[in-house]
Amino acid sequence: MPFAPVFRSEWLKIRTVRSLLATLFALFAVTTAFSAIASLEPEDQGADPLFTALSGTALGQVAAVAFGSLAVSAEYREGAAVRLSLTAVPRRGLWFGAKTAAIAAVVLVVALVTSLAALFAGLAGLGDAADGPTTAESVRGVGGGAVYLTLMALFAAGLATLLRSGVATLSVLIPFILIVSFVVGDALGAVADFMPDRAGQAVLRAEPDGTLGPWAGLAVTACWTAAALLAGAWRLRRQDA
Repeated sequence: MPFAPVFRSEWLKIRTVRSLLATLFALFAVTTAFSAIASLEPEDQGADPLFTALSGTALGQVAAVAFGSLAVSAEYREGAAVRLSLTAVPRRGLWFGAKTAAIAAVVLVVALVTSLAALFAGLAGLGDAADGPTTAESVRGVGGGAVYLTLMALFAAGLATLLRSGVATLSVLIPFILIVSFVVGDALGAVADFMPDRAGQAVLRAEPDGTLGPWAGLAVTACWTAAALLAGAWRLRRQDA
């Protein structure tokens, strides 16, 4: 069976599930709003205006994680949807690849628009309080931020496939990225720079202040994502729907 029709069917599923569309709207609204709010706070107008302007990404990623998790976990509600999907596409690897590709394509497009809007909103809030980032830094921040959000959505999708539960996935990831990474992470020193969220967010800084540079940080996040997707694919292939 060709990849294109399977991909199209997964894209149609995303379009027709209102909760998924709502998380995409939340991704845009939360990221843009919090970037604008953060840049209005004098104490946040530090030496890195690019990171301040894109700081809403730290909260917007929760919506990206929710999207990736829900897109997969919807298949496992009572087992009916995933059984139907695998009956139509017996090659489980093909089906899983099409689903993750559809998730990635949708999140990447929305995240690009979101990152660009957040940058403009954030820089407008900063005004004359900080020098604006260069064009190259802005392009890297917007493009890298979109890739980062996409990777986090795929990370959640892989974990949801492994756990077969959206609730379990969100119960693990949301406390991790909002609490553990920042509270416990500070006690771990340089090791914290290799956590999936912290590593990827290095691309949002004009001058990364951690161990990893912007692209190296994204590569670390990509490794975490690949590991989650491989684990999810392994369980999908090994166990009955």
